[in-house]
Amino acid sequence: MTENIQAVYQGCFKDLNEIKVSPMSRAYLFSDSIYEVIPFQNRKLICPQEHFRRLSHSASELKIIIDIQKVQEEVSHLFNNSSHEDGYIYYQISRGVDDIRSHIYSPNISNETFGYLTPIKFLSKSLKVGICEDIRWGRCDIKTTSLLGNVMQMNNFNNQNCDEIIMHRNNIITEGGASNIFFVIDKTIYTPKLSKNILPGITRDLLIDLIKENKISFEEGDFLIDDLTKASSIWFTSSTKGIADVTEVIDFNINLDPNNELLKKCKDLYNLKISN
Repeated sequence: MTENIQAVYQGCFKDLNEIKVSPMSRAYLFSDSIYEVIPFQNRKLICPQEHFRRLSHSASELKIIIDIQKVQEEVSHLFNNSSHEDGYIYYQISRGVDDIRSHIYSPNISNETFGYLTPIKFLSKSLKVGICEDIRWGRCDIKTTSLLGNVMQMNNFNNQNCDEIIMHRNNIITEGGASNIFFVIDKTIYTPKLSKNILPGITRDLLIDLIKENKISFEEGDFLIDDLTKASSIWFTSSTKGIADVTEVIDFNINLDPNNELLKKCKDLYNLKISN
């Protein structure tokens, strides 16, 4: 499955299946690492500078020193040496490789970098979702590889044929398992305000800018799960989903309109923006 997938590890470019990572990597032992997923469509990287800025912010929050110019050069190399029209580049930086496993890292440790490019087709898909408690760690605003809470809940609901989840803490909506959430009540679009429980999504920010530019009624805030019973449309945003609308919320009494006017408007604005 990994044959012919272009990758880079510690500055060396090779096929993904040729890369060997030390078991003493802090990414492997502690999820002490950060990452970005940079999509491209029609041979165009989507919001690369925004992804690099968020990676730098994540590194700063974890006190991982990175060379962002080196990251940009390696991402460019992967992209420029690929012939794929559509896909994404995954790029990860760990704090480094320990001599022996320890919670306390050496002040002299050097970070470990890894990335790869893979083709995908960005197909519009409607989602069946479930609702669950947000059991993730307390700094979800940092894009780390510490994703076990997401993995546990998404796989629990995958057994019920769900594509995504809507998470909440004390009944306050946070986000999806791998995306941000928006919903419509009457003629207003709502999304949870940023906090330490919510990742500042690149597609989320892009869509909010478009909503405001087009003077669409919009509100960020703290919203309850029960608020969704009044929603006529719910959708998720992410770098790989784009805008993906929800058609069913299991075990939840809600009537969603797949032809909602504001959903269609947001999709049109987003698709126009990324195609230019």
